Amino acid sequence: MSALRADCKIGRLPKPGGTLCLMTSNHSIAEAGVDFYFDYLSPFAYFAALRLPELCRERGAQLRYRPVLFAGLLDHWGQRGPAEILPKGIHTFKLCARYAALHDIPFRSPRFHPYRPLDALRVSLAEVAGEDQATVVRALFDAGWGQGAHLGDPADLRAAITAAGLDGEALMNRAAEADAKDALRRDTDAAIAKGVFGIPTMIVADELFWGVDQLEYLELHLEGRDPLQSVDLAKVISEGSAAVRPGSLRSDRKVD
Repeated sequence: MSALRADCKIGRLPKPGGTLCLMTSNHSIAEAGVDFYFDYLSPFAYFAALRLPELCRERGAQLRYRPVLFAGLLDHWGQRGPAEILPKGIHTFKLCARYAALHDIPFRSPRFHPYRPLDALRVSLAEVAGEDQATVVRALFDAGWGQGAHLGDPADLRAAITAAGLDGEALMNRAAEADAKDALRRDTDAAIAKGVFGIPTMIVADELFWGVDQLEYLELHLEGRDPLQSVDLAKVISEGSAAVRPGSLRSDRKVD
């Protein structure tokens, strides 16, 4: 039986004859809020971060920022990031440049990419930034992907946070404490447990949306108009695997 056939959570499918997580009240859907999982390494997370506050506000949904370590997701699921595959990295950057030009968004790569994002992620934790978390997240995304700052450099992070009107020095000192390191590790593990495999990811209750191109579907879901409500997924998915690629996470299964 396909591994996709499970219950109605995290990529989970309904029993035959049912629909996927059908919710009849858009008000109850929005009340669940939106968990936004991101790492500053992703330009798509930058684009999502620009749109999500208004998208959620207009639909009465609370937006919760969840910084996670993208490398931890990649390691767990056995993937490589776009920047680690040269042609894919070039394609991704050109795609982002097109998207930014089309939507009139300031866009340029951080000075170095990829880079070590740990300090940026830690200072963006709710445990560190507190009620200023949204301001910190916006300031760092704008500095990195809007202005080309080096988001792996504590000095650039401190300057961006200070320019946003916050105490950059104090926040960066707090981000260097053991509690912040533990919190990022714990939050990344919790994201993996929820099925988060890439960034940006938005989760509403147990429904997962991956990628900036999924914001359209996120909007519909929050409004109670998810197209999946009319689809019986149990009737359209495969019955399982007929082959396994050698070297994949599932290649420990014996294939004749």
